[in-house]
Amino acid sequence: MRYRQLTTGTLALGVLLLIDVLRVWLPGIITIFGQAASTPAELMGAFALGWFVLALGAPAVVRRVGARPVTVVAAVALAVARLTLTAAPGGRTQLWVATAGLLAGLVWLVGVAADTDRPVPGLALGFAVNAAVHAVLDTVDLVWRGDGVAWLLSVVAVTVFLVGTAQPGQRGGTDAARTATVDGPDGPAEARRGPGGGRAWLVAGPALLLAAMVALSPALARTGMSYLVGDGVARSPLFGLAPVPVAVAGFLGAALTRPPRGWGRAYGPAALLSGAVLFALDRGDLLLPAILLAAVGLGACLALTDDSADDSTDHASDAADASASRRGYAVAAGMLVFALGAVGYYSAYDLGYPNAAVPVVVAVLIAAVAFTARPVAHRRPGPFPPLRATAAVTSLALLAPVLADEVPVASNREGPPQRLTVVAYNIRMGFGLDGRFDLTGLAEVVDRQRPDVVLLSEVDRAWLLNGGHDTLDLLADRLGMPYVFGPAADPVWGDAVLSRWPVRDPRSLPLAAVGAPTGAQALAVTLDLGDGVRTAVVSTHLQPPPGTGPVVQARAVADFAIRYAAGRPLVVGGDLNTEPGDEAFAEFTRAGLVDALAAARPLATSPADDPRQQIDHIFVSPQLTAADPVAPRSTASDHLPVAVTVTLPPR
Repeated sequence: MRYRQLTTGTLALGVLLLIDVLRVWLPGIITIFGQAASTPAELMGAFALGWFVLALGAPAVVRRVGARPVTVVAAVALAVARLTLTAAPGGRTQLWVATAGLLAGLVWLVGVAADTDRPVPGLALGFAVNAAVHAVLDTVDLVWRGDGVAWLLSVVAVTVFLVGTAQPGQRGGTDAARTATVDGPDGPAEARRGPGGGRAWLVAGPALLLAAMVALSPALARTGMSYLVGDGVARSPLFGLAPVPVAVAGFLGAALTRPPRGWGRAYGPAALLSGAVLFALDRGDLLLPAILLAAVGLGACLALTDDSADDSTDHASDAADASASRRGYAVAAGMLVFALGAVGYYSAYDLGYPNAAVPVVVAVLIAAVAFTARPVAHRRPGPFPPLRATAAVTSLALLAPVLADEVPVASNREGPPQRLTVVAYNIRMGFGLDGRFDLTGLAEVVDRQRPDVVLLSEVDRAWLLNGGHDTLDLLADRLGMPYVFGPAADPVWGDAVLSRWPVRDPRSLPLAAVGAPTGAQALAVTLDLGDGVRTAVVSTHLQPPPGTGPVVQARAVADFAIRYAAGRPLVVGGDLNTEPGDEAFAEFTRAGLVDALAAARPLATSPADDPRQQIDHIFVSPQLTAADPVAPRSTASDHLPVAVTVTLPPR
């Protein structure tokens, strides 16, 4: 039993380390290899897919060299890369270390697959523990934290993983037959590899994709909770991480228990498909049911592959070697599906094609492989009691709503203020110019302006491509300002308003794409400044069509803002992707708005390390007087923030 528990735990730890590396490598493709959107999306996709295609050669290496040497070497490389990433200075060094760690992790998976015919307990524990830890850490992984506690926990995880990998006899560690033959009459364990596990390894990659995107994403869970108000926008939620332990319990309980017989086996595939379809509908109010259905369905589908038999039951050496090779190719192919799904889904936001089918197609693949699996007559017991394992991981996840949920509260000060300080900032999903996730840098440059209201663009709340963080909630916590979020590209990508004053009557206006692939919107809110004083604020991020300016969108935003303000003082700001003198810029002045940054022109804001373009702006209505416009220097994003202080009209 100790062998089986140790190997299952080692597999789970390896999955944790691989996901950590992916959460650095995936955003590195955009922020480092992508060169701030100057690299064609097709080239970025080819770079991403190439490493997964290269891993398809690993099973041949395993067959020639042997599984154990390959597994040990790859495990060491994965562990070294994981620790190095925490200390990496960013830039190309970070990208290539993450790439090396990714390739090592893929090869390690192939080596483990060759010797493990029952991977589901280890995979399921890896996915579930990762979700629980990610939630407890408030969606900021240890790899991005440089403090002593983060280093200690990282070193402990890596050390335990390497010790588990180095233990002798780690061949097919979750195989009950293997444990029985260690002292049995049939020779060494190497001669008794089981023939099964191919289906489970095949769905490992697709399952990882859906787990990280939907079923076990703490950031998506919190985002779903923030849409509960039901008015089309999202607000700072109470106990935003509360769905995480429910999803973890449903997933792990379904994955570790034996599925029902007959047509009862269909409940897992049906639930998974339902969750994927709800997610694909791109509606914030459907995120919570999508998560919970996908979690239970994904766990049940994994259980079906764990409860399946291969066509061959021959334990002869040649048959066992062939089965081991099939498992290696299965996991490599499954991880290629992971890459194809991720690239296919997120490339749509650059290339402009529909992507809603991607999670559904991946769910169909998993469901088909699981449902068509042939059940075994006598299922071997797992390495851990299902109820205890589920309870333990769920208990860890239950810490998240207590430890990681903070809810900043806006409250009226005494009397209406005479002035408001406004900051507009394109935060590039929280990643600095060096490709590091830099919440501290973002919060510091904003907080130095002592803002009353902050308008944010390029706000990401759960994209796996960007590491699966809830950047908005994290930044709101650091600034002590609650938020209102307006979805643009989808329910987890858009613009936000953070305010120290209570916010009323939020409205979001979707903007016509006019040929631009990424969606856009305008988010309007009303600041309640006390004693009946109200000020309207609009946050937006214009997306120009190829080769032209965002004239149509600028006109729509200006008209919407004027109508929404209805004569009250008005502030409009964000990344407008237009410069003074351009036709799109003129749409705001033609609407009667005043350039609040005019006194400091030229005031370039992009790129942040060598600003040449004036594309981030703040406009105000004539009854507001703007002063002290600045664009403070920072490399926490690829844009500089712009800030201005406006004086309210006398009462």
